[in-house]
Amino acid sequence: MTLDKVKKGQLVRITGISNELIRTRVIRFGISEGAIVACREVVPAGPVVVAMNKQEIAIGRSLARVISVEPL
Repeated sequence: MTLDKVKKGQLVRITGISNELIRTRVIRFGISEGAIVACREVVPAGPVVVAMNKQEIAIGRSLARVISVEPL
């Protein structure tokens, strides 16, 4: 499953980031493989808003499509 498929309120663990360049981009946000994030909002045709460590991050759909997750 990828991050763009999560539902609002769902808790997921990041299991993989397929592209090295994208991995570098999301690490800047503090997101890495093994991190647990909560989906705060899924904006139709817009970003997926996730919360981690008391911060909320809006991740664009194209970026969310290459981040693999597993539900908790």
